[in-house]
Amino acid sequence: MKVSKNCLDIIKEFEGFMAKPYICSGGKATIGYGSTFYKDGKKVNMKDKEITVAEAESLLEFQVNKFAEGVLKAVSKPLTQNQFDALVSFCYNVGLGNFRISTMRKLINENPNNPKIADNFMLWTLANGKRLNGLVRRRQAESDLYFNL
Repeated sequence: MKVSKNCLDIIKEFEGFMAKPYICSGGKATIGYGSTFYKDGKKVNMKDKEITVAEAESLLEFQVNKFAEGVLKAVSKPLTQNQFDALVSFCYNVGLGNFRISTMRKLINENPNNPKIADNFMLWTLANGKRLNGLVRRRQAESDLYFNL
């Protein structure tokens, strides 16, 4: 299964594009559309040079494919395209490690259509202990996509 434009659009919308490195709400050096690493595995550094939109899109697609592989390994039940895209966007933001140990993953592996999954998206709206409106909106968009609303 491959990510669709819906997945990339959600990530781009909520991450936004930054040509120069910046510190994200999670405290990590970030560039482009929320990338914290480059294709060669090197971490983004605040002294790195600017990147273009085309470079950011290429980096996003490269990284999203890594997250897609992780979602496929972590989920044992068949997913719809929208469910898959929503989970890849979610994992791109919170990390595969967090997803692997989450109640959400457990619920999905029991029944990917369990309505409690929507509530679990909304549990992930904090950055450094603070509830962020941007994360609330993102989780709602991911939940809506997951349940195809």
